[in-house]
Amino acid sequence: MYFNQRPILFIGLAACLLGLLNSCANSSTGKTLEQSLSADPKLNNSPNLVGSSSQDNPQKQTSLKLPEDFPAEIPIYPEAKLQQVKPLQAAETQGKLTVWSSSDPINVIGNFYQQKFDADNWQVISQPEEEAIGSFVVQKDELKVTLSIPSSAVNHTSGKTSSSQQPVAEVDNNNTKFEIEYIRDAFGVTQGANRTQQVSKPSEQPESATPSEPTDVATQKTEKSSALSEDSGELDQLVPQSRQYIEDLVALGVLVVNSSTDTKNQNITPQKFEPNKIISRSEYARWLVETNNRFYANRPGLKIRLASEQAPPAFQDLSPSNPNFPAIQGLAEAGLIPSPLSGNATAVLFRPDAPLTRENLLLWKVPLDSRQTLPSASIDAVRETWGFQDAAKIDPKALGAVLADFQNGEFANIRRMLGYTTIFQPQKPVTRAEAAAALWYFGSQGEGRSAQEAQQLKSD
Repeated sequence: MYFNQRPILFIGLAACLLGLLNSCANSSTGKTLEQSLSADPKLNNSPNLVGSSSQDNPQKQTSLKLPEDFPAEIPIYPEAKLQQVKPLQAAETQGKLTVWSSSDPINVIGNFYQQKFDADNWQVISQPEEEAIGSFVVQKDELKVTLSIPSSAVNHTSGKTSSSQQPVAEVDNNNTKFEIEYIRDAFGVTQGANRTQQVSKPSEQPESATPSEPTDVATQKTEKSSALSEDSGELDQLVPQSRQYIEDLVALGVLVVNSSTDTKNQNITPQKFEPNKIISRSEYARWLVETNNRFYANRPGLKIRLASEQAPPAFQDLSPSNPNFPAIQGLAEAGLIPSPLSGNATAVLFRPDAPLTRENLLLWKVPLDSRQTLPSASIDAVRETWGFQDAAKIDPKALGAVLADFQNGEFANIRRMLGYTTIFQPQKPVTRAEAAAALWYFGSQGEGRSAQEAQQLKSD
């Protein structure tokens, strides 16, 4: 009976409560009860509520502007955004470090800058061994620029690499971050002071010879002693054989570095040889012609004829006013370098200030060793002979030169330049010391001349 009466008790209790609320609706007690049960109005404006949208209180984003001293010569990647500007640590250094970000992949960014540096005639001090990935260091006039592009060696968590002290960019949230550091007067101010102290007296200055005229041997020996004496420290760091190559060629009267002129005092300053410096394409072309002609001083049929300054230029970016024009034009007219004259319609630019690469050195030098047309070659043939792991990276036009160089046995240019190696790195820039090693000997399979033997010859 007790359990059957429970619903009746619940109904009665609910009726009593309803009556009580109705009676208190207009009283002060009812209002107090209503306020205690309602939501806190302060919570409506609280920004700290869980689940509140950040769009209700958006933060204004400000775009970072380029520094006022950012050089106009530095190309800016179109899809990159400036993220940060940092001052350089050295107080006396004029320049800054800028950090950029782009959604494009690293190889696209690297190729963009590589093409821009080449097209705008930047002097490349160093560049990545891999294609367009790594750190570029370039110079134009008194401006030095370091561009850091992430490589496969980068730890994408920390953005650091153990193989370089240069700042390296990182990939974060599918965006590629890279850095551009620029330093103004990094070369001009310091070297200008040193050059002033090294200016020779007018009575001691050798007359500079143009590439189209024979150079006096005695004058070149004077330049040899002044150039190599200043480079004694760098030469001592080379292996003995490399140093001997340089000394023999300088004694022969070639490998002369262009002198600089102080326009204010009209003084000529002998330039240091700097064996570890990257050699440009135009400088190597002049060395190649001068060395070949000195080696075959008594065999006119093997000399390369220097072109006249009145000759129509074979390349669009090479003017007859260029001091190396006679040699470069002469190589083009002899068919020893690719140009429109040899049927290569795409080789319209010579890029005289661009660094010489290893594969181009062989492409120009080996035909003067064999005095024959380069053989056809495949990647597999180069890989089987030399054992190069990166044979696939060699330009197809240079494969024949690399294979023909192997056929030269112990007189191969690659062996003198690099010693034993299983990696060729065809796009790596050539140093002056490496170029000297290649030029020390001309000939094929034991029938040729070294720089020491050429010193015994005298021009008519």
